[in-house]
Amino acid sequence: MNSFEIYGGNPLSGEVTPQGAKNEALQVLACTLISKEKITIRNIPDILDVRMLIELLQDLGVEVEKHSPNEYSFQAKNINLEFLISPAYKQKSGKLRGAVMLAGPLLARFKKAYIPQPGGDKIGRRRLDTHIFGFEKLGATYHYNDEEHFFKLEAKELKGTYMLLDEPSVTGTANILMAAVVAKGKTRIYNAACEPYLQQLCRMLNRMGARISGIGSNLLTIQGVDADSFKGCDHTILADMIEVGSFIGMAAMTGGDLLIKDCNVKYLGCIPDTFARLGIQMEIQKDNIHIPAQEHYKIQRFLTGDILTIYDHPWPGFTPDLVSIALVVATQAKGTVLFHQKMFESRLFFTDKLIDMGAQIVLCDPHRAVVVGLDKQSSLRGNTMSSPDIRAGLALLIAALSAQGKSIIQNSEQIDRGYQNIDIRLQALGANIKRV
Repeated sequence: MNSFEIYGGNPLSGEVTPQGAKNEALQVLACTLISKEKITIRNIPDILDVRMLIELLQDLGVEVEKHSPNEYSFQAKNINLEFLISPAYKQKSGKLRGAVMLAGPLLARFKKAYIPQPGGDKIGRRRLDTHIFGFEKLGATYHYNDEEHFFKLEAKELKGTYMLLDEPSVTGTANILMAAVVAKGKTRIYNAACEPYLQQLCRMLNRMGARISGIGSNLLTIQGVDADSFKGCDHTILADMIEVGSFIGMAAMTGGDLLIKDCNVKYLGCIPDTFARLGIQMEIQKDNIHIPAQEHYKIQRFLTGDILTIYDHPWPGFTPDLVSIALVVATQAKGTVLFHQKMFESRLFFTDKLIDMGAQIVLCDPHRAVVVGLDKQSSLRGNTMSSPDIRAGLALLIAALSAQGKSIIQNSEQIDRGYQNIDIRLQALGANIKRV
């Protein structure tokens, strides 16, 4: 098991460019299965989860050409459907949450697909109901294998329909959308997710030949087209908004002066405003964000004087992937804030590690935690910790960067699943971090 060794206390300063968005990458990579023609994708993050999905595509028979660490071409001319029922597919796909995204494109093109129970982070249950019920409404049937924990999906024909999603799931919307683009007739998906990465997928599909309208709203309308009509295209992935928020937090926690470049600011939603409510100063310079050195930052209150509450919410609300980061940042702010993580019941359990480092946190229940900021009057203490999931892992890394003394973060592979060469990039900003 690999670990990160960190000696905290160094301000992070300089310039950094966020990687391509992991969540968008998993969607658009799966989308390459829909067309037989070549598709080129740029700004792909070179991270473990993405490399695993590319490997799965190659195993399925997709021709993959690597132009650079962040640019690939894909051509899915000859797909080996037998691989979907092989032990190798079941083993590999079960380790990767993003493998569920293959179902929609496979149903669209081949009218059959297999979905594993989601792997990846240990942050609570991740339902597939939205995906399965959406496919059902399009005309697919499913069978669940209790022993192998796999869904088998088949459809003689996909037919357009109206559906109201039980939740605005990003992956659920994306998966259903990729099947609906070939469904006969018109499909309307209400309560659809409208995150920027979902908008990107819609635009990519339209360039390939799909007919999707309502992009950016929670009502998507899809006019089905012939499955053989899809063309190739070029696509560039947005900057990862989670990395942007993470670097904002790192700068504040370490008291550094940081310029975050090429952030695609118009797609960040309320992320900058939420960190500003924690007292972090920032300057938006076109598509760059400058975080000036700041000795102290004070948590705002609501206009009525009540304690601030930060909670996750579907777009354009605050993304759940940044709740862990914001919580760590609050431990060194001045003031008190309540964090409410609604979507995943296990995501706040990492706070016990922060408490061991000296943070003042009350874990009210699996979904809520109250943080009383130390106002940098008392530094966190270095500690040995294990990373339970991608986002909590980086939150612990941020805590370690600001702590006094040495910290070890075990199971660093979890962080590598979502962040490209994070140790090398942090070293360039002045962090004392290395792999051991």
